[in-house]
Amino acid sequence: MSHFLKSMVGAAAGALMITGAAQAQDTIKVGVLHSLSGTMAISETTLKDTMLMLIEEQNAKGGLLGKQLEAVVVDPASDWPLFAEKARELLTVSEVDVMFGCWTSVSRKSVLPVIEELNGLLFYPVQYEGEESSYNVFYTGAAPNQQAIPATDYFLDELGVEKFALLGTDYVYPRTTNNILESYLQSKGVAEEDIFVNYTPFGHSDWSKIVSDVVALGADGKKVGVISTINGDANIGFYKELAAAGISADDIPVVAFSVGEEELSGLDTSNLVGHLAAWNYFQSADTEANEEFVAKWKEFAGEERVTNDPMEAHYIGFNMWVNAVEEAGTTDVDTVIGAMVGQTFPNLTGGTAEMLPNHHLSKPVLIGEIQEDGQFDIISETDPVPGDAWTDFLPESAVLTSDWPGLDCGMYNTETETCVQRGSNY
Repeated sequence: MSHFLKSMVGAAAGALMITGAAQAQDTIKVGVLHSLSGTMAISETTLKDTMLMLIEEQNAKGGLLGKQLEAVVVDPASDWPLFAEKARELLTVSEVDVMFGCWTSVSRKSVLPVIEELNGLLFYPVQYEGEESSYNVFYTGAAPNQQAIPATDYFLDELGVEKFALLGTDYVYPRTTNNILESYLQSKGVAEEDIFVNYTPFGHSDWSKIVSDVVALGADGKKVGVISTINGDANIGFYKELAAAGISADDIPVVAFSVGEEELSGLDTSNLVGHLAAWNYFQSADTEANEEFVAKWKEFAGEERVTNDPMEAHYIGFNMWVNAVEEAGTTDVDTVIGAMVGQTFPNLTGGTAEMLPNHHLSKPVLIGEIQEDGQFDIISETDPVPGDAWTDFLPESAVLTSDWPGLDCGMYNTETETCVQRGSNY
């Protein structure tokens, strides 16, 4: 059959299914995979709204590759297995071209085998424990060397903390981060008995005993500090108990890795003034780009709404994806992944983010002090720090590196010169 006849037959067959395939190609579909209910809704609903704003802005600019972007929003409901189901639904039923989503590492770990099996593309916007580099994921939040380690250094060097209470929600991110921090603190001369570690379930509400245990750490007169990897609405009870116990930041400072402006907006912060958070962005950043971003957000979502670090991560990741798609001339996952490494985009604090070969970003590290209005006074800021997928402070990880365009490998053992985890070729 000639090429002409084949085309005519194909056209006739296609006409019979015009309501399906043809319509599916009218837009570029962007999956939004964030919890809108359950314990993590306090943090993740804002990220869904952020994606809707970014997509609306891009469509106002004319869309992408001549098409409009279409948000496909699902609610995994803070249910970790449901994240995997919803990711599969987005890829196989909705046929999205990219996904932006997850907050907790347990949700990301649930999604990971699905997107690797189906060769999907995920942008993950939240600080996490590292120890991972997937071909199919771009990690736009902080690795431990871009948040946890610098925050610990601030406690040691600036505040003179001698005893550490590592308080976390009971899942992979706090446990792995605290394993790294225990090793790091001991390398800095902190005795094992001066490190108190405690984990609580998601949604934990009774903090009286834990707070009293933390206070008891300082009975010998040594300075105590809390490093918090508590996630979701459990933070409300924790900070209320601190206030009820009369503990100020001068007494026992807390530095949080999962508390930002959004979480504080639901709290009476008068008793929290002086406690700290470590992120790569705060709404209070004094730059023209941030002023414009905050104004757009308030216009889109409401004057009372605040911005936070994972929002900036989505902002950077989304714009890098847009630029990579335009550069590639297609939304094909493998082609876009190849175009992502080396992408740069201005961050909102005045520097420039760069996507590294390990699929992590370079990011500045900021320490913020809680103010009465629920905002943060930025008291420390570094130059951009390259994200490290594999920590130097766990022996099994110190020998690993990740380089997707160079080695086609996310877990390359530099001692044995072998790849433990390999992905699709660029």
